[in-house]
Amino acid sequence: MAVSLPSAPSVDQVPVRRALLSVSDKTGVIDLARALAERGVDLVSTGGTAKAIRDAGLPVRDISEVTNFPEMMDGRVKTLHPMVHGGLLAVRDDPAHAAAMTEHGIGAIDLVVVNLYPFQQTVAKGAERPEIIENIDIGGPSMVRSAAKNHGYVSILTDPADYADFLAELATHDGASTLKTRQRLAAKAFAATAAYDSAIAQWFAFADQGEAFPATLPLAFTKHPESLRYGENPHQVAALYLPQKGGQGIAQAEQLQGKALSYNNLNDADAALELVSEFIDGPPTVVIVKHANPCGVASGETLLEAYQAAFACDTVSAFGGIIACNRPLDAETAEAISGIFTEVVVAPDASPEAREIFAKKKNLRLLLSGELPNPSRPGLMMKSIAGGLLVQSRDNGRLTDDMLKVVTKRAPTEQELADCRFAWTVAKHVKSNAIVYAKGGSTAGVGAGQMNRLESARIAAWKAKDAAEKAGWAEPRTIGSAVASDAFFPFADGLLAAVEAGATAVIQPGGSIRDDEVIAAADEAGLAMVFTGMRHFRH
Repeated sequence: MAVSLPSAPSVDQVPVRRALLSVSDKTGVIDLARALAERGVDLVSTGGTAKAIRDAGLPVRDISEVTNFPEMMDGRVKTLHPMVHGGLLAVRDDPAHAAAMTEHGIGAIDLVVVNLYPFQQTVAKGAERPEIIENIDIGGPSMVRSAAKNHGYVSILTDPADYADFLAELATHDGASTLKTRQRLAAKAFAATAAYDSAIAQWFAFADQGEAFPATLPLAFTKHPESLRYGENPHQVAALYLPQKGGQGIAQAEQLQGKALSYNNLNDADAALELVSEFIDGPPTVVIVKHANPCGVASGETLLEAYQAAFACDTVSAFGGIIACNRPLDAETAEAISGIFTEVVVAPDASPEAREIFAKKKNLRLLLSGELPNPSRPGLMMKSIAGGLLVQSRDNGRLTDDMLKVVTKRAPTEQELADCRFAWTVAKHVKSNAIVYAKGGSTAGVGAGQMNRLESARIAAWKAKDAAEKAGWAEPRTIGSAVASDAFFPFADGLLAAVEAGATAVIQPGGSIRDDEVIAAADEAGLAMVFTGMRHFRH
């Protein structure tokens, strides 16, 4: 037989007669305290908050007057006392609770205003371990949780942004809070303490203990104020969440114009920005992405030259695509981009002239990323699966000279090696199985996401041939190109397809049991091939 449990005790409107204020961030607290005092609310406070209120000429009692116990141990012990938590946790309509309050002289606390020690800010500024530990708040979260649990009677404010609305509620209800508001504030309070504990747990696990994958993965993100219209498809709902300690990427980019970004816009723009950031120290480079795969990438003497070469790689897929640049946008490049329909353009900045040109394209979203994210940065990547969460470190591997191993009789020329490096960088950001042809600092053809490498090689070559026909070139850019494979060739057939397309150099991880067969095929065709010893699967 099911047991019926009573609902949490509460009343709708609770007059605010006594408030406890203890904040690290004192933004707005004096105005709040003044408004409460004008309503005759008894103000109780701690340490620096009490001093600030008193210095503002407002009446306030120190917490020690309530507990009859001095603050001690450098303020570590001040609110952890029955006179405080009894006043917070007492169920006002419970006769036993009321009797206990009377017997021990415990006064009810109707409002708690608390924000916590600046733990994350202390870590961010590079403080030493003792200072970091000292900024782990104990009393604050305890008061927040006590007040939030007893939201049937107690209001809890943890965010200065809520002060004005709370005061407006008191004005509307003759100095009382409503249950609906207390419930909302309690939910926000528990989220605040959960995020705070998550930050502390992350610091202990990753920074202090050096764990790559702790037994419990403590994560907390804050929802972006603007909701997404839907997910990958209209029947899916979606939202963007931001890390607690800030970040640098597409989620933080400034949107200058255009309608709200969709889930797919953000996903594709992120793919474009991540790839173009690989060229953070390189020449002007433009990336064009469609459905999270690059369809054209090029470097040039100017951004305009880079865009024209990237666009020529696949003029069909570029329609409705995402464009990212590693340089501030200039007017000439903006004018060229405006020639076709583009969903999103991402750049570190844009000239006034470029902004004016894009302003005429009402549906185009222009995102300014500021400084490009560091492609070598650490981090975790997560993917939800049925019943769990896959977590791995970011693929921040980058090619260095000492990684390259020439395995064919012929070594690549200087130009072939440059093309190999370019193709390899792009292939890292193409869905597997990935094949990328590149020549002269530009992609010639991209084969993405096929079930076998041979088909990817053929598709990339076909796209290069199609691009040449559309542009009126004498031959496709795969002739004399370098080809990159994100993983080893399991058979020689994929390599032979690249030979047929006109490639003269190959870069691949190596490591197949048939490497000797593939190397022999490359030698017979006169190709130069280098192994990297690193693969870049992207599923």
